[in-house]
Amino acid sequence: MTNFKTMAKKIPTKSEFEALSDFRYHLRCFERFSENITRQYGITNLQYLLLLHIKGYKNREWATIGELAQRLQTLHNGVVSLASRCEKLGLLYRQRSTVDKREVNLYLTPEGNALVKTIAGAHRDELLSLQGVFKIPSAEELGVES
Repeated sequence: MTNFKTMAKKIPTKSEFEALSDFRYHLRCFERFSENITRQYGITNLQYLLLLHIKGYKNREWATIGELAQRLQTLHNGVVSLASRCEKLGLLYRQRSTVDKREVNLYLTPEGNALVKTIAGAHRDELLSLQGVFKIPSAEELGVES
């Protein structure tokens, strides 16, 4: 993440502001694309992200509420509410952990699995179309000396 030893200690230059602005613009365009596509499928972008993080959890087909809170960068109780809304839509189900009874594991239903595959495919295609356009500024462009 952030390496404070190599962070710029000066006020950003005009070109650095431009690089940051350009990055944020392209990031926002992708987010807008995501909001529009998820809306077309009748779910919110946050609901899609929950499904994506369950489907994409490394080495297994489920995730805990706590793990999803970390991935979504939100609070545990927020994920509980989000999961409840997705559960009512028939997109996921909960199962108490057999290892630690305090934990709840979330699994995708066949409907949730099909939906996340469809929406993720559209996201993949959009990302591929952005190659060479969506650029992460280099340390040099951001005035960071190595």
